Amino acid sequence: MKTVHTLLADPPAIGYPIETLSSPDSLLLLDIETTGFSPSTSRLYLIGCAYQDYLDTARSVLGDWHLIQWFAEDYEEESDLLAAFFSFAQSRSRRHLLHFNGSTFDLPFLLHKCRQFGLPYSFDDFEATDLYRCVSPYKHFLGLPNCRQKTLERFLGIDREDIYSGGELIEIYHSYVKTHSPESEHLLLLHNREDLSGMLSLLPILSYHDLFHRPVGVRRVQSHAYRDLSGEKRQELYMTLSLPSPLPREVSFGACGCYFKGCGSQGELRVPIYEEELKYFYANYRDYYYLPEEDIALHKSVGAFVDRDHRMQASASTCYTRKRSAYLPQWDVVVEPFFKREYQSRELFFEITDELKKDRETFRRYAAHVLSMIASQC
Repeated sequence: MKTVHTLLADPPAIGYPIETLSSPDSLLLLDIETTGFSPSTSRLYLIGCAYQDYLDTARSVLGDWHLIQWFAEDYEEESDLLAAFFSFAQSRSRRHLLHFNGSTFDLPFLLHKCRQFGLPYSFDDFEATDLYRCVSPYKHFLGLPNCRQKTLERFLGIDREDIYSGGELIEIYHSYVKTHSPESEHLLLLHNREDLSGMLSLLPILSYHDLFHRPVGVRRVQSHAYRDLSGEKRQELYMTLSLPSPLPREVSFGACGCYFKGCGSQGELRVPIYEEELKYFYANYRDYYYLPEEDIALHKSVGAFVDRDHRMQASASTCYTRKRSAYLPQWDVVVEPFFKREYQSRELFFEITDELKKDRETFRRYAAHVLSMIASQC
């Protein structure tokens, strides 16, 4: 087994607050290389890691990014790679793993190999962040054909020296075992090194995940009048947002009449305002009478004074009061009370009251809700 230590030359400007994942000295980037997808029939020939240390004991200044690669020079060194990796991670308390699709491939592959060789290692004491799983739900939101690592790197404008895929390197490794060619070794180590370096460069992609999973700030809320394509006068809510982490590339998307645009640390969100009469449905309809002539429901404590010929027992669909006002849509109950057009309607609304206009926390929750809806429609 060969152990290769290097410094990451010209490390990328990360552009993402790593501390939101983990303290830097506990973060360990992980990538493995194998001769196939199945651990039962394939060989593990390379485990690569990247990590960063503090320069001083005060833990105030971060140092260089280090790379360490354990490389099997023949087929019989798989267990040596595993022992070296786990010994390194455990001795240095690198307990937060960052990987790309490692939840599906890297970690299960390593655990299978540990069982195969009777090694007592596991990932039970490790935390992990899977870049692929964080980003893949938002593939369409980002306008991507897939979420392969090289696709995401191209999206962020990251260039590689390595031109091979992991699959293309399998034959190169088999050839290396026979010849120990320095050129083959260089290609194998280079691919793994650039996967690790690429992960660092890809960290800003987590900003799109954060957009839907960390609190957004609302800097300004105002209504805006405009005319639609048919010339009708409309109103919309316009919110200026502070994003939880800066977006590396501008994105924009719309759904259900709502529109989001984000660039850097700032975003804007537009939501239609509906000015119409809607209904509030009471939950305990058995306690209400419905008055057909007035088209409203009254509690029986009051409705009892209404002539019997002008009242009837309310049902779930007739137990409501009506109100004309300005409303905002919601796709789950975020703000109460909620209103509907009809009892069977799936569309929900809440009223824009004078009190609500001053409630910045409610608008923060509402902005997050609208963003989640837009992402779910992508």
